[in-house]
Amino acid sequence: MKSLYEELNGSYVEVGDIKIPAFVSADTNYEIGFWGQRHKEYLKENHRVIYYNLLTQGKLNSYLHDMDIRAKEQYGLLIKQLAESQRITEQLKADSQMLWVQKMNNITNQARKIVYNEMIYTI
Repeated sequence: MKSLYEELNGSYVEVGDIKIPAFVSADTNYEIGFWGQRHKEYLKENHRVIYYNLLTQGKLNSYLHDMDIRAKEQYGLLIKQLAESQRITEQLKADSQMLWVQKMNNITNQARKIVYNEMIYTI
């Protein structure tokens, strides 16, 4: 009689007298950046079932990698759009460097909050 795992085309590796399921991870070793790490911590603390499902299915790393890429793109786009809407230009940077730094810091903080609320701290 086959086990359910064997019926689903699973195989075993014998270690001594014990058969252990031979899991093959479909996940690759992607590098996880800032946003992906934040989302991982959010999942671990607030959505453990989702986190462990992704982990045991071998999809966690690729999921976090995709989230990181999308969040980076969104963050960069938001900074560009907010700077344009507030008329922060290279001319302002040349004329008043400290004012430009202050405004860009405000914009990066706004963009970070938006990405956190819309992407990182949600499912």
